Amino acid sequence: MPPAPDLRTRSTARLALTAMGPDDAEQLFAVLSDPRGWWFDPAARHVDLARTRAYAERAAARWPADGLSYWTARDLRTGDVVGLGGAQRHRSGAWNLSYRVATGQWGLGLATELAAAGVEAARLADPTSPVVAYVLAVNTASARVAAAVGLVDRGPRVDANDGVERHAWSDRPLEPEPG
Repeated sequence: MPPAPDLRTRSTARLALTAMGPDDAEQLFAVLSDPRGWWFDPAARHVDLARTRAYAERAAARWPADGLSYWTARDLRTGDVVGLGGAQRHRSGAWNLSYRVATGQWGLGLATELAAAGVEAARLADPTSPVVAYVLAVNTASARVAAAVGLVDRGPRVDANDGVERHAWSDRPLEPEPG
């Protein structure tokens, strides 16, 4: 069996993707604290740098265990942080696809580019596990990104990570929810 690919550093047409770490927290805070980016879930907005630093530390800690986690996304031309995302192992065993782009970069297709890289990396890391994006029903922009990268809306499900009902967009049918 060939060795697992190193997925810590990837690139797309416009993005340099590097394994997220605590050193990225300050730049990521600008993205994660912007209230315009949390219109669909205001309580999830990062209101202090400590929360973003803890988030980045958790993401960094997952790389050795799973071979994949979230990246910090930088503009290839300028090096500026423009978003974050990728795929992490979800409590369900599936890959949890995440994509977030700075509000000043919305409408340019960067979220789709980031999400596509996450799907590809998850399939390289473990093709036997589904890739799932949990999307609140009101967040139609996120649903469009999920559809654009080939995921299908499998309907509302309770997200095992936080107990919130969201639509589960996945690359294959999912196991029935425990009853």
